[in-house]
Amino acid sequence: MSLDLLTYIFIGGSFALYIGIAIWARAGSTKEFYVAGGGVPPVANGMATAADWMSAASFISLAGIVSFIGRDGAAYLMGWTGGYVLLAMLLAPYLRKFGKFTVPDFVGDRYYSNLARTIAVVCTIVISFTYVAGQMRGVGIVFSRYLHVEIETGVIVGMVIVFFYAVLGGMKGITYTQVAQYCVLILAFMVPAIFLSMQVTGHFVPQAGLGATLETGKSVLTTLNELSVELGFAEYTQGNKTTIDMFFITAALMCGTAGLPHVIVRFFTVPRVKDARISAGWALIFIAILYTTVPAVAGFGRVNLIETINGKDNAGVEYTQMPEWFKNWEASGLIAWADKNGDGKVYYSAGNAFEGGKPQYDATGARGEQGERLTTNPSDSASEVYVDRDIMVLANPEIANLPDWVVALVAAGAVAAALSTAAGLLLVISTSISHDLMKKTINPNISDKQELTYARLAAIVAIIIAGYFGINPPGFVAQVVALAFGMAASSVFPAIIMGIFSTRMNTQGAVAGMVVGLTTTIAYIVYFKFMGGTADEWWLGISPEGFGTVGMLLNFIVATLVSRMTPQPPQEIQHIIEDIRIPRGAAEAQVH
Repeated sequence: MSLDLLTYIFIGGSFALYIGIAIWARAGSTKEFYVAGGGVPPVANGMATAADWMSAASFISLAGIVSFIGRDGAAYLMGWTGGYVLLAMLLAPYLRKFGKFTVPDFVGDRYYSNLARTIAVVCTIVISFTYVAGQMRGVGIVFSRYLHVEIETGVIVGMVIVFFYAVLGGMKGITYTQVAQYCVLILAFMVPAIFLSMQVTGHFVPQAGLGATLETGKSVLTTLNELSVELGFAEYTQGNKTTIDMFFITAALMCGTAGLPHVIVRFFTVPRVKDARISAGWALIFIAILYTTVPAVAGFGRVNLIETINGKDNAGVEYTQMPEWFKNWEASGLIAWADKNGDGKVYYSAGNAFEGGKPQYDATGARGEQGERLTTNPSDSASEVYVDRDIMVLANPEIANLPDWVVALVAAGAVAAALSTAAGLLLVISTSISHDLMKKTINPNISDKQELTYARLAAIVAIIIAGYFGINPPGFVAQVVALAFGMAASSVFPAIIMGIFSTRMNTQGAVAGMVVGLTTTIAYIVYFKFMGGTADEWWLGISPEGFGTVGMLLNFIVATLVSRMTPQPPQEIQHIIEDIRIPRGAAEAQVH
């Protein structure tokens, strides 16, 4: 059976499963559309949360970024996993007890202000659209390779699939679809990881692979360091980022995770506060399975990539002798070769093969004229290979010559990871518009049926906009997602934290903090990502991916100062905040 046929079977079968579940579990009321009726079992919710949280960035791009930047990739591993712990332990139980199932709903009621609610809606929508762009991009990348279509066409196909189970099923349909998607994505990640570990090190457990000894008598990490130095790169274990930038990126990702609206809402789908804590624990276990495997997959993939492209003797490989996987992925635009010295050999070394990003291809998918994208330096030592970071996990099975069914399984897993998060984000966007804007702010008198109609219309519009951003993203998948986390850290995270743990925080402080935090972070990102700002101009050496931490600190400072200069919140609000932090019966126990 051919790879194409297997891919169609795996991806097509998974799509049929997702749509079937969405139809079976379609929402019939606003409560089912928003929070799945509040009756999801903790284990199932843990799986759904893991699938919702582990996006295309986790599945497709995380191992790729670790593979390319080595030690610096630890910021993504620590930030995302640490952030989930922060969310599960510090926020989720209190938000669940407060009883509001959207972030704007919590902000609006806690700060007794429709203005605060509206600002939280804007923050939520900006964050969600930035995040969902990475997911749709991931779908497009998978389809461009395995369905032999352009990335743009792949994004459109993904939009259609998400439309069916997000718009029809709402949170109820999405929840049970995400349980299935978690099973698909974790199998798709772990099966090739085990194959690679056995192939490279002889170890069955990939988590132990990086420290394993190869046939040469050297460990995987030592081999990676030596290969990197030979090719002119820095050692794999040597970081290029400054300590302050590493810290700020990690903190932005961590606090951004805790402020992600589509993850927070998952803790309202269980019956009780106790179930929210249990499902958070299950989700952490399900997430850890993948995240503890990422460093090994990144290391194995880089070793295989270097040895395949450059040859073990570091002399380059004749293009005519390159394996089929290289030529297959060239058509997708995610890997390309520019023969700068005209010797017909492929060299993978330090330096950029192309300027301005990807090479250009003609209408048939064949490599066309590169024009100004070629570097002006034709030196033999300069790299002739462009490799997109998002290629590593998807191409790993083909690079390692694993069975075709493993390759097809990885394709299905990548699509599952991207679609699961995209659906959750789109639901958050539609909920923010229908519930928080239409119902709570603009027209409180609309019926449940009208509200549900607004939610579905908002989801349709959100899917169209998300598709546009997927076709025209501001970076590779993990980078785009990192920007979304930075915006979440600088806007809603401080408002939630202070809303739970500070009875003194009032409307004026929360509004001022969110506005300053978000606008400062967006301005910094726009300048350096879209207006030509260079790394030499970074403030204190902090990258756009890490500036969300600065925005967060500004949010805390401004909110605190403004709240101290304005009236205290009403007494009933202060009593509510004290109540959600103190378990029932605690006061009586202290008396006795």
